[in-house]
Amino acid sequence: MTALVPPFTPETALAKVRMAEDGWNSRDPEKVSLVYTEDSVWRNRVEFPAGRPEIVEFLKRKWEKELDYRLIKELWAFTDNRIAVRFAYEWHDDSGNWFRSYGNENWEFDEQGLMRRRFASINDMPIRPSERKFHWPLGRRPDEHPGLSELGL
Repeated sequence: MTALVPPFTPETALAKVRMAEDGWNSRDPEKVSLVYTEDSVWRNRVEFPAGRPEIVEFLKRKWEKELDYRLIKELWAFTDNRIAVRFAYEWHDDSGNWFRSYGNENWEFDEQGLMRRRFASINDMPIRPSERKFHWPLGRRPDEHPGLSELGL
């Protein structure tokens, strides 16, 4: 495979999205932070982390709250150094209440393929445990598990 740096092709954009999904499903803030520039700027709901240290702290808080987190990302569009994705993830709180969070992200990359800007819009929907659709063991989504479109999401 070619390098995952701009300008993106259909192949490299898809690979970049899957790489991001795999990273976030690891729930390892330090590992995840390494795909962002040192001075990366985010908008995530009402938080605006800037730089890797703030991103790591943000992700630690996120995954302390969002338990049994499982995420699927899907490529929506791409151009030279930008990728747009839609995503959904399922999680529960410490009281056992399940949620499916839906959203969109806009990404901008530097010449080395590190993400320098990430803008996320996210909405949470309470779900019953019987409505869950993401049933793989924690970690990377298996290749044979359906994506968002196949699940009707």
